[in-house]
Amino acid sequence: MSAPQIPIADQIACVERELRQRARVYPRLVEGGRMTPNKARQETATMQAVLETLQGIEQKGRLI
Repeated sequence: MSAPQIPIADQIACVERELRQRARVYPRLVEGGRMTPNKARQETATMQAVLETLQGIEQKGRLI
């Protein structure tokens, strides 16, 4: 079974929401010792890269 086609704008909005959520949650995880600062930075940077990739695809007009 194939995955449904999700519009690129919806994908971008989802990643933006995830980044905002991480900005709220990760500091508490780090404070509580459940995540290292390096891991928090790595995970946030990775999701930011996903956002930038999707935005680049959208700008080039290669829409899903």
